[in-house]
Formats: sequence, C-alpha cells, structure tokens
Amino acid sequence: MVTLDITKASQFVGDAAINAFEGEVSKAQQALEDGTCPGNDFLGWMHLPSSITPEFISEINACAKTLQENCDAVVVAGIGGSYLGARMVIDALSNTFGWLQDSKYPRILFAGNNIGEDYLSELIGYLKGVRFGIINISKSGTTTETALTFRLLKTMCEEQRGKEEARKVIVAVTDAKRGAARTTADKEGYVSFVIPDNVGGRFSVLTPVGLLPIAVAGFDIAALVKGAREMEEQTSLEVPFRQNPAALYAATRNALYQSGKKIEILANYQPKLHNVGEWWKQLYGESEGKDGKGIFPASVDLTTDLHSMGQWIQDGERTIFETVLSVAQPNYELRVPADKENLDGLNFLAGKHVDEVNKMAELGTQLAHVDGGVPNIKFTIDRIDEYHIGQLIYMFEKGCGISGLLLKVNPFDQPGVEAYKKNMFALLGKPGYEKETESIKARL
Repeated sequence: MVTLDITKASQFVGDAAINAFEGEVSKAQQALEDGTCPGNDFLGWMHLPSSITPEFISEINACAKTLQENCDAVVVAGIGGSYLGARMVIDALSNTFGWLQDSKYPRILFAGNNIGEDYLSELIGYLKGVRFGIINISKSGTTTETALTFRLLKTMCEEQRGKEEARKVIVAVTDAKRGAARTTADKEGYVSFVIPDNVGGRFSVLTPVGLLPIAVAGFDIAALVKGAREMEEQTSLEVPFRQNPAALYAATRNALYQSGKKIEILANYQPKLHNVGEWWKQLYGESEGKDGKGIFPASVDLTTDLHSMGQWIQDGERTIFETVLSVAQPNYELRVPADKENLDGLNFLAGKHVDEVNKMAELGTQLAHVDGGVPNIKFTIDRIDEYHIGQLIYMFEKGCGISGLLLKVNPFDQPGVEAYKKNMFALLGKPGYEKETESIKARL
C-alpha cells in the first residue's frame, strides 16, 4: 500500500490551512468525475485501470512475446509521456546491473527523446549486428525527435532483416485513425495499438504506451494495473478527505504554495526510483506550469545528492518543500561486515542491514531539513514491485488532476510546449513557416 504522512508539513502551515481546502478538493473531484472541468476531453485516465480487461492484457503480452522471441534489443521511440512512464517502471523493477548480464528478455533502449547526433550515431553503432525491434510511440507521427529517430531505425531494421521480417518486429502505438504514424502502420502492416484520444501523453503509462514496453521487459503488467485499479478505488470521491492520499496531497502542496513555497523537491532514497522523479516532473510541471502559476517540480536522489544539492536544501532560500518517497522493505538483504582493523570506524554498524543505515540517513535528513525550515511530505510504499508502482502512478495522477484544478488552471493542456517548435521549424526552413522564418531571422 501507499501511505501519506503530512505531519512535518502541517506544522508549517497548520492543519486548518490544509483542511480549508476540503471543499475545493471535493468540487475538483466532482468536476473530474462529471467531466465538467477544463480539459475534460482528456479524462480517459480517470477510470482507465478499472476498464482494462484480462483480454487486453493478454493481447499486449502476446505482442510482447513476439518481440521477446525475435529480438535481443527493442528500441522504444518516443518523447515526453511516450517514454518517461515506461522508463520509470522498467528502471524501478530491473536489476540495476542487468545490462551487464545475459537475460532471456530483450534489452530495452530509449530513443526519439532528443536530437543528439552523437547519441543516435552511438545507438546505431550498437545496433549493428544486433537483432532489434522498434516500438514507435507517437499520436501524430510527426513529432520531430521521434519521427527523425524512427526514420533512421526503420531504415536500418529493414536493411538488416529485410522488409518482410522487419514488419514483424516493428510495432506502432498511435492514433486510431489519423496521423503519419497510423498511415505508415496501416501501409506497412505493423501490429499496432491505440493511444486513446482522451488520454494525454503524461497520463498514458497505463495504456499500450507504457504497458507494451514494460511487458517486453518481462514484467507483470497485470499486477501493475491491479495496483492502479485499487488506488483508483482508494482515491475515489466517496473516500473521506483525510483518508484519500491524492486529495490530501493536493491540498497540502497547495497550502504550502499559498504560504510562499514555490518549489517542490521529490526526494527518493532508492536509486531504482530515479526515473519516478523524471516522470513526476513532467506530470506536474506540464500540468500546472501555466498562466503564470505553478509549483516548480525538482527531484533529487538521496543520500547521493546530499553531497551536492544538500547544502542548498538545508540552508538556501526558504521557498521549497520536500516530498519524500520511502520504501518500507527492500527486495534484498545485505548486512555490514565487521572489520578487525576498523580503520573506517564503522564497526558500530557491523551486523546491521544496509537498509537500516539508509533509513536512519533518511530520518536524520528529514529532521535536519525540517529544522532548517523545509516542510516535508512523506509517501511510503511497502516495496518496489509492479503492484506498488502501479499504486504510486495512479495516486500521483489523481493528485495532479485535483491540484491543477485547485490552482484554477487546465491540468490537461500544454500550450507552452509549442513555442520552441515554431521557432525550430522556422530556423530549419520548414515549408509553411516562411513568414516565421523571415521574422526570426530579422530578430537574429
């Protein structure tokens, strides 16, 4: 299960300030349920976990098996929500050093999320002589980063395997009816899955966008969905405000925001959860950062970043609060050995679990940061597995929807994302952007 502790945040703003949001939270939840909120065309994620059938899971798993049997590597081509969710789950569940070992599952690689020539050249260099497949994830098929990468990979895969065999290991996850990626998939005869029209990219990890790569990596997507489904129930409108982790999280972070805390730092103490922070930053940053509003989402890996960002968190400008991700039980056991010489002075830890040392570092850091004026919210999950990651995903998604409405913004659009694209297309001389090209050249 996922538990929420706000005691070290409420001491800064008071329970009354948090409870004052209860009515607004209830209205926000009702608006999400009724589809009367801004962005109501993109509420498909709300009841997505409970709508996923065993037959659909089997269909995803069947496609994953085909890729597993025919590929030593699978490249996921996508950007933003089209890769961050899958990467988060796969990295959390994988053996950290599995890439150095033989595996019965393909190595999952990610591309299409940048325009780095060195990155893509090195990827193509690695794939020479490797049996690889592609999962191309794009609603439109024209997103520059992903489309450029897919063009390179498709050409290479067809040259290596021939067009007929390549068709078996290229999968499209795209729009049901329109767009360049759909046209290509239909023309080439690729197996394809649909990104629902009413699910935005940053909320799409529980669609084929995330489920297919996660299944190819060998993980139990049924357990992932089960965790999300149970969290859907635990965060429903009927659950009392103080017992609803998504509602209480949204209220607490907004109470802190109103008190002048403009930056939220997501802190984890397990290296496997690094990409939870990357996914969470997109989810909250893209949902709330608009109309001149929004908490700035940042993330740190602790205790690692205590030796870099720790100074700023402890003694810097007091415009921050922390949300800590804690894991109750590690998946392995490792004890600190005794040493006869004891030159490092660590014999006082001999016999203790490494996780016990980590937990005391976590508690000590939390107390120090609170003493230093940093409010702390704490989420604890029982362990890192498919079920609990599924719970965490839905809880953060629901909290994001509520929180955005409390801010009185549309949590489901991203108008600011288009600004750089217009400039880039103008600078590259894309047809149709002639006026913009003239204008931007005049500025330069």
